[in-house]
Amino acid sequence: MAPAVEDTDRSRDGFVLVAALWLLAALTVLVTAASLYLGQSYKTLGAFDAALEVEMLKTAGAELAAYQLSTPATVRRPTRGHFGFRLAKSSVTVEYLSEAARINLNMAPRIMIAGLFASLGADPDAAAGFADRVVAWRSDPKPDAQDEEGGLYRSAGLTYLPRRAPFSSAEELWLVLGLPATLVERSLPFLTVYSGIAEINVLDAPPQVIAALPDMTDARLDAFLSSREQLPPDPDLVLGALGGKQPGATVRGSDAYRLRIHMVLTSGRQRTSEGVIMMSGPGESEAYRILSWQDGIE
Repeated sequence: MAPAVEDTDRSRDGFVLVAALWLLAALTVLVTAASLYLGQSYKTLGAFDAALEVEMLKTAGAELAAYQLSTPATVRRPTRGHFGFRLAKSSVTVEYLSEAARINLNMAPRIMIAGLFASLGADPDAAAGFADRVVAWRSDPKPDAQDEEGGLYRSAGLTYLPRRAPFSSAEELWLVLGLPATLVERSLPFLTVYSGIAEINVLDAPPQVIAALPDMTDARLDAFLSSREQLPPDPDLVLGALGGKQPGATVRGSDAYRLRIHMVLTSGRQRTSEGVIMMSGPGESEAYRILSWQDGIE
């Protein structure tokens, strides 16, 4: 009878061993799953913390820029500037520039819009046609007249019609009929809908924008750019440096400013955001309003 007892013990031991192996395997699966979950949670929390840090730094940058621009009424507000600061272990640099350095897509005359397209490489005749489409997009249709502009969009097979009202953003230029994609892409850095003026501030505007002024020549542009940094913000002196009275040129700024905020986070990662703020007038409760904001700028 002893062999039978030994066989029973062996069976019991074998069962216990198999059960233990299954338990170890199950524990291994649980540990692996827990490890993956914790790792993913850590990454999620890290991304969440980074997003909060970026938001905090953006807000601080905008607040400090608005503070610098909130000058007394008797002091001329700067149209451009830059500064840096540190917050905790992060570092931030802020650049600000008046939107008057850009061409207002809703207020600039047709000839200036055509001039920008031409300065960016479009054939002058084609540039004039593109400008016609832009002006038609933002303009009310003539009363009691056939909507020829809408007919062009229908004939092109588009599922939308021109707005026939001011552009809501410069990016809306992508929807204007017939404009080449490369031209739109090149144009956007020089356009705005926020400046509130039809002219451009030639002391701050880039060469491509100044080249868009009516009757501007390469020689006049080069001469002006070579002396611009030494010019005081006196309208008569600036216009004189442009070669005389120049339609579309001004030295005044805008209440709207474009901010570019570059951040180096505590992790060492870098982020850049760009936004447009509008400085408030006397008696308003807020120092500024955010008109647009975009993160992840290259």
